[in-house]
Amino acid sequence: MHNYDWYVLIGTLLFIVLYGTYKARGSKNVTDYLKGGNDSRWWTIGLSVMATQASAITFLSTPGQAFHSGMGFVQFYFGLPIAMVIICLVFIPIYHRLKVFTAYEYLETRFDLKTRTLTAILFLVQRGLAAGITIFAPAIILSAVLGWNLLYLNIIIGVLVIIYTVSGGTKAVSVTQKQQMGVIFLGMFIAFLIILNYLPLDITFNKALEIAGASGKMDVLDFSFDFNNRYTFWSGIIGGTFLALSYFGTDQSQVQRYLSGKSVKQSQMGLIMNGLLKVPMQFFILLVGVMVFVFYQFNASPLHFNPSAVKDVMNSEYASEYTALEDEKAAIDLALIKAQKAYSKTKVSAEQEALSKQIGTLQQEEEGLREQSKAIIKKANPDAETNDKDYVFIHFILTNLPRGLIGLLLAVILSAAMSSTASELNALGSTTTIDLYKRNRPGRTDKQYVNASKWFTMMWGVIAILIASVANLFENLIELVNIIGSIFYGNVLGIFLLAFFIKYIKSNATFIAALITQAIVIVVWYMDVMPYLWLNVFGCILVISIAFLVQLIIGNNTKKSITS
Repeated sequence: MHNYDWYVLIGTLLFIVLYGTYKARGSKNVTDYLKGGNDSRWWTIGLSVMATQASAITFLSTPGQAFHSGMGFVQFYFGLPIAMVIICLVFIPIYHRLKVFTAYEYLETRFDLKTRTLTAILFLVQRGLAAGITIFAPAIILSAVLGWNLLYLNIIIGVLVIIYTVSGGTKAVSVTQKQQMGVIFLGMFIAFLIILNYLPLDITFNKALEIAGASGKMDVLDFSFDFNNRYTFWSGIIGGTFLALSYFGTDQSQVQRYLSGKSVKQSQMGLIMNGLLKVPMQFFILLVGVMVFVFYQFNASPLHFNPSAVKDVMNSEYASEYTALEDEKAAIDLALIKAQKAYSKTKVSAEQEALSKQIGTLQQEEEGLREQSKAIIKKANPDAETNDKDYVFIHFILTNLPRGLIGLLLAVILSAAMSSTASELNALGSTTTIDLYKRNRPGRTDKQYVNASKWFTMMWGVIAILIASVANLFENLIELVNIIGSIFYGNVLGIFLLAFFIKYIKSNATFIAALITQAIVIVVWYMDVMPYLWLNVFGCILVISIAFLVQLIIGNNTKKSITS
């Protein structure tokens, strides 16, 4: 990187950390520290909610997902607006009426302490793992691409987040997330414009979309019920709604964002803002990935995008095999560029059809070479990660963007990592303090609880860094975070739905059903019985069904003991 890039990167990150620390100074009581003094406006809440979900994984993995698989991933978010409406009508009024600090406090008033504690622990486990992944994701990729030390990167990202999150609590998180989202929107928009500018002069945006569509990258909707296809309209609408309900309605990292609202209306408007903007934002990020795909139809692309994996194979006995594949790939690139230019110029339908078939054949040959390269990489290093989706966008940034903008895009990635990690650490610290520490150590002063929350936040920050330091890549990173959530979220959502709507079910039945459900969901996920999005629906329905059954048994036994 050039010095300009370092100036932009370091200056942006330091400004965010120092600004957040300065603006949130002086939080002396629990309400100020954990709920930001309840003075957040709707736009702050909306941006904070979006920033919490939009981690670095979003901006690294999503373009790569679109590069390989097209726009279909956007269906994952189709259920989100529906979930926002339900949360605004049901969840937010209840949370505000009870003046809770965490979502799990409500469960004790409805059920009992053990159910509240179990749900809080389920959150701490899955969110603690996710916090480590949100640090690890940008660190592993930047380490591989830039040659930076992975351990140092994990520590640097984690420590920067810990500084302002511990010092300022919820207000620091909310304030900095506005700056981070500004950096993110600016950086992604500039990247999009630059990609369009780098296309051949006669390739307009509409022509680029046509080229992408001819390769199947613009297929947004899939109405099939094929379980082998993870992303369909139905999995998005049904599974996505359940996942979004669980995440935004019961996950403290999101609940804490809108609990800081000045009023119920401000919190509701913030979530509606998220519901209106989130799908278009994800569509745009995927579109950036599709435009990267179009760019590489007119420019040579690497055989494998992960430079560390390529380095492994080039330093092995299989280097000549890999080089031979690169030569074949170079020949295909030249033929593909020639065919795409001819396709973009011709207006004769017969010629277009013939060229389209030729392009399709060349792309299949290219994909075959990529698969062969992965096999060679595995032979050279059995522990190497061959899935290079997460490296596509960062490779484009580093090899094509001008000086200064590389630093800005790296600042986008690290800002996103910091924003989501800060929310997670803030929520982990709050939940540990309120649901475990305060509940079992009542009667302490506000100052003691604030200090305890700071220590717990720091503890979770250290745990997240440790998890990041021992983590391994697993499929596509954006999928990994959602898989972790889906294993737990359906169960937790079912518990809350029982609490809200089904008064017949009591605490013991709910507690037993939650334990059984969590074990079953983990087994179902491990055996790969269904796509992970459906785990949310499965877990939610399962815990409600088991709770009904257990309550029926408990109720019958109670009646028998009374009559006898």
